[in-house]
Amino acid sequence: MKIGIVIQRYGAEVLGGSEQLCRLLAERLCTHHDVEVLTTCARDYVTWKNEYPEGSDRIRGVTVRRFGNARIRDLEAFNRYSDWIYHNPHTRTDEIEWLKLQGPWCPALIEHLRKHHQQFDVLMFFTYLYAPTVMGLDVCPGKSILVSTAHDEPAITLEVFKDVFSRPAAICYLTNSEREFVQERFVDRPLLEDVIGVGIDLPQQQYYPRMPPAPDETGDGSIEPVDHRTLLPGDAEPPAHVPPHLLTRGSVFRRRHRLYGPVMLYGGRIDPGKGCEELLQYFSEYVREGGEGTLALMGAKMMPLPTEPYVRFAGLLSERERVQALEAATAVACPSPYESLSLFALEAMSVGTPVLANARSAVLVEHCTNSNAGLWYANRDEFVECLKLLVKDARLREALGRNGREYVKRHYRWDVVLGKYEHLFAKVRNGR
Repeated sequence: MKIGIVIQRYGAEVLGGSEQLCRLLAERLCTHHDVEVLTTCARDYVTWKNEYPEGSDRIRGVTVRRFGNARIRDLEAFNRYSDWIYHNPHTRTDEIEWLKLQGPWCPALIEHLRKHHQQFDVLMFFTYLYAPTVMGLDVCPGKSILVSTAHDEPAITLEVFKDVFSRPAAICYLTNSEREFVQERFVDRPLLEDVIGVGIDLPQQQYYPRMPPAPDETGDGSIEPVDHRTLLPGDAEPPAHVPPHLLTRGSVFRRRHRLYGPVMLYGGRIDPGKGCEELLQYFSEYVREGGEGTLALMGAKMMPLPTEPYVRFAGLLSERERVQALEAATAVACPSPYESLSLFALEAMSVGTPVLANARSAVLVEHCTNSNAGLWYANRDEFVECLKLLVKDARLREALGRNGREYVKRHYRWDVVLGKYEHLFAKVRNGR
């Protein structure tokens, strides 16, 4: 089967939840299908400046065809126009102008799709919000699948998005919360809908200790006592020459970044829109109230950070370093109020690190309640008290960590997720 995927940005260097989800899925689908990604030359979502060369490339088995954007974004002009359009009567033409100002605006991609859509058996569109999806769904809706990554935000109230959610042959959701939100907001939708989610690779077991085994893993219903050599089932024994101080969970990341004591970790775009300003304010209040620890932030810095000694910028990390950072953390912060999945929360759970999540995100609360692997806060005082509890109570952290690993194993295995996609592809093809 030939599968076409349309997304606003694509590449290993691109930071973004939907972009990462798209890349992970494309790289796994290409083992059984001919997968071609149609995307722009942008790496940066703020300006949509053309940074990648135009033309086709091959990345980890996936054909990637890039098209140059016709304009870059003037963020101040876009913000002014957004404020006007959200609060005043307007026309569809005004909303198309909003799409152009938002970016990416890439007529060449849509023109290519119009000329060549017949060669694809299925077309997948990632993220409802951007022009490539809005305009691309017009081309061949009968073979199109929308992976909407929708959540409650001002843009979704625009009339143009009613067409986006009614046109495709099928819609994929990442969580039940997303599905309920879309079903409540949009009455006119395709008959084919499914909550598919995303696969998470459980990291290979390392030599240092992880969580103590769950009761049913010991064989007799008891929990074994834990020492520095305790390993989960499937772990390899450490070589005899490895010094004991290097067997401590997260020691590599902690030593590299000179981190001592409790560590709260944030990962992703360090951006006010991701809740990072509020996170910094809340963590500062935690420290002022006598809380110990460091707030470590990894990812792309899109805002200035304070020079306080308890704030540490770890930068962009490799996949291996990301896992080490997640393991080093006492708790992982998920401060964004706008999430359709949160890969970062699931990655934290996969290594047995508890999550502290923003209660304004229904998706994050759903993960925490379904997994029993994290706490959530609605305001500054709750954040401070939850973090104090996680730092103080090691047994609670261990229990939440075990629950998180089991939750990811049960619901986010790649074989299950890919099977759901294959089933949906077959239905879309048969439906035509």
